[in-house]
Amino acid sequence: MTHPPLTTLNESLPSTVPFVGPETQERQLEREFLARIGANESVFGPSPLVCEAIKQEAGAIWQYGDPENFDLKVALAQKHKVDFSNIVIGEGIDGLLGYLVRLFVTKDVSVVTTDGAYPTFNYHVIGFGGTLIKVPFLHDHEDPSAIIKMAHDTQARLVYVSNPNNPMGTFHGPEIIHKMLQDLPKECLLCLDEAYADFVEESALPVFDANHPQLIRFRTFSKAYGLAGVRVGYAITNASLSTAFNKVRNHFGVNRLAQVAVLAALSDTAHLEAVKAQVKHSLARIADIAAANHCKAIASRTNFIAIDCMKDGAFAQRVLAVLISKGMFVRMPAVAPQNRCIRISAGTEQHLDLFEKIFPEALKIAEQ
Repeated sequence: MTHPPLTTLNESLPSTVPFVGPETQERQLEREFLARIGANESVFGPSPLVCEAIKQEAGAIWQYGDPENFDLKVALAQKHKVDFSNIVIGEGIDGLLGYLVRLFVTKDVSVVTTDGAYPTFNYHVIGFGGTLIKVPFLHDHEDPSAIIKMAHDTQARLVYVSNPNNPMGTFHGPEIIHKMLQDLPKECLLCLDEAYADFVEESALPVFDANHPQLIRFRTFSKAYGLAGVRVGYAITNASLSTAFNKVRNHFGVNRLAQVAVLAALSDTAHLEAVKAQVKHSLARIADIAAANHCKAIASRTNFIAIDCMKDGAFAQRVLAVLISKGMFVRMPAVAPQNRCIRISAGTEQHLDLFEKIFPEALKIAEQ
């Protein structure tokens, strides 16, 4: 007996996930990592208020979460000084990107992104049959002029940009992002992933009209707020597009404990500021370790930093393999020339003591 046939598109796709998680690698290595500083999580953890809120709400998990995410939408509208109707809540930015692509992409619809940028967006585009066009990085930054030109040349429906950028940590100021939006083709939407915006001073971030018809911005609680495990993200966009999400989203996708967790996180601004200070200190120390080993850290506005190993991608891959074999979970960009780097998330002093010890060993072994 066989199941009903899958769609032709589904049959043509590989059975993969965009990322190999640290748990998968631990199972392969048959041991746990000593330092989990590769997934851009916050090792500094959530606010104590979050833990207490989850504890207090635990007995109520027999109830569904609010499918409207009303309280959270109110809080986020107040935070960003926008209308309630401008906020969309979802299961992390990953979930929201899936809904967004579902709204706009069908077979042969063109979508422009950057080669080597966030692979989950690409995963969704391909999964809905879209035509994905990738533009190379320029000097370790996304290349706005080339991206916009490609959007015009291909009549793209969506343009995806992350700012600050993943995987390099680089950043474009407001003037550049505003020009991208201004030069966008008329029937194209700029998808601006601001997952790391909490690590950028408010005055340096671009300011937009939330009702702009060609813009959607994404934020998350996975990074600075230390809530990667609860999977909550949100978008800021015009009311018409926000309403369209209600036609396709999983209305119970954000669970009850996640809702109370993020509300508690939003209330503890002191914890957020403390985490940002810890991240800044950690990245500075990683940069110092890189320099001490004749490598170069690329200036980052995120909670991770890319280290240029000063050779090619094959060499960086060997360095990465040694680090992993010695108990350090780290990652590297996927495409050249950015794959000459490894990428380290902000860690505790204990994590960085270990990195300081193992990194020179990894460079030496990689040379052999």
